[in-house]
Amino acid sequence: MGKSVFIAEKPSVAQEFAKALHSDFKRKDGFLESDKYIVTWCVGHLVTMSYPEEYNPELKRWSFDTLPFLPKEWKYEVIPAVEKQFNIVKTLLTRDDVETIYVCTDSGREGEYIYRLVEQMAGVKQANKKEKRVWIDSQTEEEILKGIETAKDLSEYDNLCASAYLRAKEDYLMGINFSRVLTLKYGRNISNYLKTDRTVISVGRVMTCVLGMIVRREREIRAFVKTPFFKVIATTQGEAVFDAEWKVNEKSVYAGTPFLYKDNGFKEKEKAEELVKMLSEPKPIKAVVEKIERKKEVKNPPLLYNLAEIQNECSKLFKISPDETLNIIQQLYEKKLVTYPRTDARVLSTAVCKEIHKNIGGLLRYEKVAPFVENILSNGMQKNIAKTRYCDDKKITDHYAIIPTGQGLNNLKTLSQTAVKTYEIIVRRFLSIFYPAAQYSKVGITLNIKNETFTSSLRVLVSEGYLEVAKNSFSKQKLDEANEVKYTKNDNALFEVLKKCKKGDIIDIGSFDIKEGETSPPKRYNSGSIILAMENAGQLIEDEELRAQIKGSGIGTSATRAEILKKLNKIQYIATNNKTQTITPTLLGEIIYDVVESSIHQLLNPELTASWEKGLNYVAEGSISSDEYMQKLEGFVQRRTMAVMGLRNQSQLITMFNASAKNYKL
Repeated sequence: MGKSVFIAEKPSVAQEFAKALHSDFKRKDGFLESDKYIVTWCVGHLVTMSYPEEYNPELKRWSFDTLPFLPKEWKYEVIPAVEKQFNIVKTLLTRDDVETIYVCTDSGREGEYIYRLVEQMAGVKQANKKEKRVWIDSQTEEEILKGIETAKDLSEYDNLCASAYLRAKEDYLMGINFSRVLTLKYGRNISNYLKTDRTVISVGRVMTCVLGMIVRREREIRAFVKTPFFKVIATTQGEAVFDAEWKVNEKSVYAGTPFLYKDNGFKEKEKAEELVKMLSEPKPIKAVVEKIERKKEVKNPPLLYNLAEIQNECSKLFKISPDETLNIIQQLYEKKLVTYPRTDARVLSTAVCKEIHKNIGGLLRYEKVAPFVENILSNGMQKNIAKTRYCDDKKITDHYAIIPTGQGLNNLKTLSQTAVKTYEIIVRRFLSIFYPAAQYSKVGITLNIKNETFTSSLRVLVSEGYLEVAKNSFSKQKLDEANEVKYTKNDNALFEVLKKCKKGDIIDIGSFDIKEGETSPPKRYNSGSIILAMENAGQLIEDEELRAQIKGSGIGTSATRAEILKKLNKIQYIATNNKTQTITPTLLGEIIYDVVESSIHQLLNPELTASWEKGLNYVAEGSISSDEYMQKLEGFVQRRTMAVMGLRNQSQLITMFNASAKNYKL
């Protein structure tokens, strides 16, 4: 019987597979071998797409004459820096004594692509080996062995493979053609304007779209005009002291007047003062209880973390970039502490829910949450989780949400403080879903003073529910996890008084105050909120065949979004404040935006970008063929490239550059 080769994406993962196989492995150069098994690894990508000059040396020189570049036969090459490891892998995969290849690269589109390129360049198909795909959600021994046991024939992932190849071709064709045509058309204009030697315009399907989101937000902020407003606040006196805010009603003397700011304030202070004066006489000032509402509110535990959500959370809590967060989650994954990081799902699968007691039970050794774990297990709070909103097979594509495995706790001491805190956040979010909702009691009161309405509401926490679990040990906040409610003994006392109020009661008013405020501009994106914006960017689709089910589609993928931001920073189109993680465009970024807006504006459209991503999903599902997708892609690239060549808009662009430059120190 022939040997089995296990090929992982990186050495550390290969090591975990070797441990799980419990065979007497001998370490060799670039692999491990026993009498039954060989374990080897890639080091990320070993193979890449060739540059145009590999097709034709003349294509090294950028020229309108050679655009658009649309190869019919695609060329690939081994990356020089990792050629040694590629040759080792190639030899192993095609060895005569090897019968079966287990593909253990990351379980996702990118992991699939990494192996398939190796397979292609190494000539594995010609060697006639069995190829099986190991698909796992964590690196625990149990999960690895289960993944090997249930490994499917690699051919079952051919659609995913097709999608991966198309994604790469799409990025390549748009990047090469659009970057070249825009640089040839406008590069000199930009260099002359910025007084630089040379400008290469770098654009991409996702990258340029994200730049567009950031520039548009910055321009919205600049264009924003603050509007002052003035609110009138009544403060009661007597047994129940509370504030109530004026709100216009149909009987109000101000109903339908142009003096109002929304329905609860005035545009000018004089009108607020006028209202106060009118209501202040005669004294004592009396208000009638017009309406009293009592109700209970519940706040359910939030859904589990996907990568975008945890990146946003870490940006807020620790002021770190999405790239840093991904590296941390990847570490936690490789240390067997959490499940697969690059996931878009925020729920669990039915299969996982059946075994979820194992994940929970393992956390008994995690002191920070041990009492909550004991409570869950002793009361069987996990038993019905499959019937809740936290379990939904339909909302899972490749992987379920990021959750703790319950294993690897000894590895925590080897991690940074930020990584340890991130693990705690994931654990608490996970345990929260087994706890009941937080419960609040709310009382709302409406007062009438001379036909003018004042409203107030008070909410107190009755039962913490999951909030008890959700509080991080390192948090200084004394609020619930959404910072929604401050509650004190005084609030509770007031609540009890208000509960006794009834319609028609008379309440004394002690004073009126005018509260001044102003409207706020939109907030700048930070490194976390832009990730969430990217995830939720897709709303519409232009192509009828791809329009269905677009809701919720985003731009980029969980695996690529952090890298896109990193690149935009590197090429200096955006700037990220390291302390606050706030993102702003640079002058160069705004200039590139104006160039693209005036030439290939579709690249700035999140909906279009999302539609391409959805198209790739359709290929992965088998709904549309690779040929259909490529036809659409090549048509788009050709039309847009040719259109740019015909433009004569350089002089108009200078006006746009000047408008942006006013906001920067040159």
